[in-house]
Amino acid sequence: MSLTIAPSSAEWPRLFLAHRDVLRDAFAPVAVDIEHIGSTSVPGLAAKPVIDILVGAASLSDIESRIPALVAAGFTYRPEHETALPMRRYFTLTPPGGLRVHVHAVECGSALWREHLAFRDALRSDDALRDRYQALKFELAQRHAHDKSAYTEAKGPFIREVIALSGG
Repeated sequence: MSLTIAPSSAEWPRLFLAHRDVLRDAFAPVAVDIEHIGSTSVPGLAAKPVIDILVGAASLSDIESRIPALVAAGFTYRPEHETALPMRRYFTLTPPGGLRVHVHAVECGSALWREHLAFRDALRSDDALRDRYQALKFELAQRHAHDKSAYTEAKGPFIREVIALSGG
């Protein structure tokens, strides 16, 4: 399966809001902050059609206490990803006929929390930076059309540079 980069869609923020409400219910009574991240959160930016959501809680144990509720809401818990990022709990959802959803649950205020928001906010506030990132994404999607991991890894230097410059 080849990588797909879709034009920016006004539907993406609406989908985030719908999933945010489901997540808020699944996390109750745990207090969480829920943010739309990733390329679909940046107006005007082409993206892989995946809604990335960042959930911040006071602790990983707060997140872990809600795993059964998240599974009951249809999310798949993906603990195999904790080897690479032990400070994150990762969930996916593939609704029938809808866009795939990735949930990155971390401690609110942690380095991962700050970096995700810094990168998103930098792209939202600088059209030229957003356009540079979009051009890079198209180039890398063509070069790594059948290797999502290589595509993601190749974006890393750009992302790290933006985070460093934004103080994230």
